Amino acid sequence: MSTNTGFPVICKIHFMYNGHMSTFRFFHPITVRYGDLDPQGHVNNAGFITYLEHARVSYIRQLGLWDGKSFLEIGFILARVEMDYKKPILMTDDVEVGVKVSRLGNKSLDMEYLIRETNTGEIFAEGKTVQVAYDYETGKTIILPEHWREVIKSFEGSEDNQ
Repeated sequence: MSTNTGFPVICKIHFMYNGHMSTFRFFHPITVRYGDLDPQGHVNNAGFITYLEHARVSYIRQLGLWDGKSFLEIGFILARVEMDYKKPILMTDDVEVGVKVSRLGNKSLDMEYLIRETNTGEIFAEGKTVQVAYDYETGKTIILPEHWREVIKSFEGSEDNQ
């Protein structure tokens, strides 16, 4: 099965009553592991950042921007992470992370995230990252590839991402 953009559907897309939630077209399921927990019995704050990473990698693989084989070919490097924690995640919670590209710059792009309970939509955290287009072989930043711009705009369904 594929979407009208031609991308195969492998992750659930939810549209909740809360308008904030409906702006995410991609959700990645997360399995809360025992090792994610801290002594208080909830996911450690660093675990939330790891969940963003899992979702970010899944997003770019879903869009065909990276095949997952060589980190030297991933095409960008993480430059900034922001996280607003709303509620603890427990071992028994069903979790998913929404991902979207909110800005396409000359050499960078911004991604926004929503970590939520899968069934109720209850928000655990909201995050944002900045990725810089990067050539790992030369060790230098590069212009964001035009192909990436086209694929992301097509998937996100918006020309607003400059």
